Amino acid sequence: MKPLQISAETAQKLSKSLNVPIEQIMHMPQHILLAKLAELEKKEESN
Repeated sequence: MKPLQISAETAQKLSKSLNVPIEQIMHMPQHILLAKLAELEKKEESN
């Protein structure tokens, strides 16, 4: 499986908000990552 095509900024933001190491984010399956991104957006919208 190839690494995700996301920017370093996005990886940092995700690792901070999900409390997950950046290395783990980079190796996460894309559909899981997209689901987590959607969750974060919902949280930010509800604030």
